[in-house]
Amino acid sequence: MKNLAVLSMTFLVTVAALQVQAQKTEKAKETNKEQKSDRVGLKKLEGTLVSNNSKIAFNTDFKTATNVQSKRIDTFDEFSFTNNDGQKMTAYYDFNGVLVGTTQDKTIADLPAKGLQKIKEMYKDYTIGPVVFFDDNELNESDMILWGIQFDDADNYFAELSNGTKKTIVKVSPEGFVSFFENL
Repeated sequence: MKNLAVLSMTFLVTVAALQVQAQKTEKAKETNKEQKSDRVGLKKLEGTLVSNNSKIAFNTDFKTATNVQSKRIDTFDEFSFTNNDGQKMTAYYDFNGVLVGTTQDKTIADLPAKGLQKIKEMYKDYTIGPVVFFDDNELNESDMILWGIQFDDADNYFAELSNGTKKTIVKVSPEGFVSFFENL
């Protein structure tokens, strides 16, 4: 009789635990759906001229920029320039003329040590080529597009790896976490 009572209690505790886990899973799915629905979609820009809003914002954001060149691409107004440290950068502005983020050419030495070690482990037969750092404007929820891929923008390094004719882009977080991004 005691065994039956213990077995029944064990069964009830297991069922309760499974229900709690199912509720947590469902809540996580709902949170992901909410986050995706809150994401600001990218709008294709009309025309070929950079908007006045983007020009004004760029001149405010980068007062000391030199060698400025601007153009309109599908979803962004793009400004290539040299910053006051002499480094070449590119700034991207959305359909409202708000900065989405900037990119800057970097070197292998700029990659976080943990990330560089992980790349060397995961991609032993690859050579590390150009490295780009994307610096997100946290005040703008618009996603970014690099190499034709839309992603949730966050500060990340992107390293091009090559192995003969194969080229792969990996994303490296400032903390050194490495993830696949795209094959070229």
